[in-house]
Amino acid sequence: MIASVHGTVQAVRLDAAVVEVGGVGMLVQATPATLAGLRVGQTATLHTSLVVREESLTLFGFADDDEREVFEVLQSVSGVGPRLALAMLAVHTPDGLRRAVAGEDLAALKRVPGIGQKGAQRIVLELADRLGAPAPVGVPGSGGGAAAPADRRDQVVEALVGLGWNQKAAQDAVATVLDGSDEPVGEAEVAGVLRAALRELGGGRG
Repeated sequence: MIASVHGTVQAVRLDAAVVEVGGVGMLVQATPATLAGLRVGQTATLHTSLVVREESLTLFGFADDDEREVFEVLQSVSGVGPRLALAMLAVHTPDGLRRAVAGEDLAALKRVPGIGQKGAQRIVLELADRLGAPAPVGVPGSGGGAAAPADRRDQVVEALVGLGWNQKAAQDAVATVLDGSDEPVGEAEVAGVLRAALRELGGGRG
C-alpha cells in the first residue's frame, strides 16, 4: 500500500499529476481542486490510495488524509468505483458529502456526473453512519456560519496557468465562463468552472 508520495511535481494535467519520488515519476490521479494546489518544479506531498485491478495499478492522490479515507469508504457502495468516487470529491468536500448523506440530500448527490436518482438513494442507504458526522455549523472548514464563502476563481486561474496557459488567457477564459458575474466561485464549483474554461481555451484535455 502506498500511503503517500512526497517529491517534486514534474507535470500537472487536468486529471492527474506526475510526482518524482526517488527518481521515479509517479502518475497520480486527483481532483481539479487538489491539482490546482500543485506547481511544477515545487515539492508536494499527496495522501494516496492505490487501486489494484487485474490489468492496472492506479494511484489516486488527495490533499489530506480525511479526503483519502472518504474516497475509500465511497467505494464500498455498490456500483461506485474509484473514478466515480473521485468525481464525487471533485464536486463535494468530504464534509459536503457527509451532510448530503446525513440529510438524505439526493439533489446534492445527483450534481455529480454519473449519479442518478437510484444511485443517490443507494449511496444514502449504504453510507448511513459510515462517513461519520459532518463538522458542526460554524466550525472553520464546515461550510457553515455567517462568513462569506471564499472565492475560488483565482484557484481556477492558477490551475490553468499550471496547465500551460498564460495568466491573461486564463483570466479571460474564467471571466467568459462566469459571464462577468461577481458571484464567488465556491469550492464545489471549481471543477466545473475549470472544465468549462478549458473548453473555452480549446484545451481538449478534459
